[in-house]
Amino acid sequence: MTFRIGVLLAAIALATPALARDPVVSERWLRAHEQFLAGDTLAGRGSATRDEAIAAEYVAAQFAAFGLAKAPGWASYVQTAPIIRRRATGTPTLTVDGTVVTGLTVMRADGGGVGGTVTVVADATKLPAHPEVVVFTGPVEQAMRAGRALRLAGAKLVILAESDATRRMATGNGGTLSLPIRLETNAARPSVTFATLPAATVAQLKAGSRVDLFVPYAEERTATTNAVGYLPGTDATLPLLLLTAHLDHLGVEADGTVMHGANDDAAGTSAVLELARVLAGGKRMKRGILFVAYGAEEIGGFGSTWFAAHPPVPLNRIAANLEFEMVGAQDPRLPRGALMMTGAERSTLFGILKTHGALVAADPYPDQHFFERSDNYSLALAGVVAHTLAGWSVPPSYHTPQDTIAALDFDYMTRAVGSLVAPVRSMANGTIAPAWKANGQPRER
Repeated sequence: MTFRIGVLLAAIALATPALARDPVVSERWLRAHEQFLAGDTLAGRGSATRDEAIAAEYVAAQFAAFGLAKAPGWASYVQTAPIIRRRATGTPTLTVDGTVVTGLTVMRADGGGVGGTVTVVADATKLPAHPEVVVFTGPVEQAMRAGRALRLAGAKLVILAESDATRRMATGNGGTLSLPIRLETNAARPSVTFATLPAATVAQLKAGSRVDLFVPYAEERTATTNAVGYLPGTDATLPLLLLTAHLDHLGVEADGTVMHGANDDAAGTSAVLELARVLAGGKRMKRGILFVAYGAEEIGGFGSTWFAAHPPVPLNRIAANLEFEMVGAQDPRLPRGALMMTGAERSTLFGILKTHGALVAADPYPDQHFFERSDNYSLALAGVVAHTLAGWSVPPSYHTPQDTIAALDFDYMTRAVGSLVAPVRSMANGTIAPAWKANGQPRER
């Protein structure tokens, strides 16, 4: 009889492995999420579109299936944010001293009319006071990087000579004119308009000439969607952890090309989903954890900005935020198997993760300011210790049609994401939270 009972118990253990051990990050689950999120059905999950909303509903349904609760005080697993988008309704026109000029390409504009007298500038680091229309004769890349400085100096319009570089930039915008998009609750903030003309035309523009540009436009109201799930902890006095990614991508290009965004950032969203499944399936932890998939990152980080302004708990009740961005391929400059952490030197979070076995490394590209270029920054500006984990911030497939499931390294993704389980559990079961180091917290955008 004793032998038979032993055999029976062994059979039960084999038949029900979930009862014998905690779940682990699985390539099968990661692939399944990718197949839906980055498949043809969602057509690239364009920011603030119906496809993005469907992706958010999918993530929300998965959260519910994993046993996550709705966020504290919320009646739904989704959060929507109202957005106002401007779209060009006609062909832009530019005049010089009242005469229409041909060969115009407008790369970025607010819409409507903008103009003034010409100032010729060769170095964006040496701007005169209060320029109106800047004809920039220096390197194109310098002018584009100097957008904030130009705006603060008072420039309204920057004209560049058309070149291979400017044509590549225009193509990078999908070949369409970029007009402002903003949260409905935020006032419109004037920006600098950038346009190009043929080099011969630019050479004829003289200081003191009058230049006027008009871009006809209309406004439309839409919304972006966040998906939010909550894993309660056993100690309600402890601040929560926040694990996030963005679920939107570039949608469909003007020529019909679908930008699937398998790595950017269906991979990050799949990582958050898999961590939610694994952590919810294990022993309950002291700290609660919020899992969020943001919308509208690609058009300005609006999902994370809205969440930071309308969180389910006060932001001082969030101990730390880990954002997962493009974790499906590894930069060859990183140690084998590792994720890079942006702004690693800014807080104690990097050391905590490393100590508990996370496969993480410092960002090898500090000059690229990736810390400021992901959804973690919306939370960091509000005081939350927030960093992004990425496999490769600008891989060859970045913002191209080649960012498909076929280009993902699932072995790397599974191992790297799986290495975060133990560190997150450790933080969730500890009472000491990560902290900013001296001068580590950012103060302004």
